[in-house]
Amino acid sequence: MSRGTVAPWLLILAAVVLLPVFVRHAIATEIWIFAIFGLGLNLLMGYTGLLSFGQATFFGSAAYVAGYLLKYASIGALVALVIGVAVGAASAAVVGYLCVQRSGLYFIMLTFALNQMFYFTAYQWTTVTGGEDGMPGVPRPAVLGFDVHRPLPYYIAVAVLFMASLAVMKRLVESPLGKILQAIRDNEVRAEALGYDVRRMKLAAFVVAGAFSGLAGVLYAMLFGIVPLEAIGFVFSGNVVFATLIGGSGSLYGPVIGSFVFIWLSESVSTVWQRWPLLLGVAFVVVVLFFRGGVVEAWARVWAWRSAHRVPTTAVRPDAAP
Repeated sequence: MSRGTVAPWLLILAAVVLLPVFVRHAIATEIWIFAIFGLGLNLLMGYTGLLSFGQATFFGSAAYVAGYLLKYASIGALVALVIGVAVGAASAAVVGYLCVQRSGLYFIMLTFALNQMFYFTAYQWTTVTGGEDGMPGVPRPAVLGFDVHRPLPYYIAVAVLFMASLAVMKRLVESPLGKILQAIRDNEVRAEALGYDVRRMKLAAFVVAGAFSGLAGVLYAMLFGIVPLEAIGFVFSGNVVFATLIGGSGSLYGPVIGSFVFIWLSESVSTVWQRWPLLLGVAFVVVVLFFRGGVVEAWARVWAWRSAHRVPTTAVRPDAAP
């Protein structure tokens, strides 16, 4: 691995170790959960070119199903995670099959409409989901005998899953499938002319993104001990889009940075300044106007400028001195 490849991983590892020192464990844990959520969306939006406003469909569905089984069937944590991933992938397969039949604005509106349909189903199905009150009482069982009921052990478990998710996503986007998805993003007509089944590839991206969303949904439910109705709502879908754009869509590390910015502002700054969404609004405007690649692109520009203006140091030979 090259120096440029290792450096981001070392920075992320340092952030994982140091983050709970500076912020509350619950906030630090939520950052990595949201980052897993963003990784899935980024595969769709950043690498395939599909803007989805329905990712909370898979996040919330997995949280509800796994949360219900955790609460009433006393399943283990690992089983809950597997079920969450399966539910997220399955619901994404159904929604994705319908959505990939269209493109552009119609695709976006389909993801939004189907998300709203799932939301109102959860709102009305009070005997299972709790309706507007959500589903409280979701337990946090041990993982392989490791007690994660306390904040720090659970943070460690989530951080490990986040690092594993990041490694899987890196492998995926660098694989032949990842290259095909990027080809579809850059020129869908050309990719289809080359013989690729574009709809099938889009559906595959949907399913993988749904699996990541499902994993994040279960972790979220176990973190707070409740599945709120908002977890399957449109606003939650918009939040992950916002965070991914801020960090840098189309970059592997963009959702990680965006999740940190979004969760930190919403959970920490909001306690001292009620108008904190103004900061997010300003950040979004700056990104849209000047840095389409988000914080990642801004950092790359600064680094390139610094490298270009660095004064070269040259040694003077003794015999060249006056």
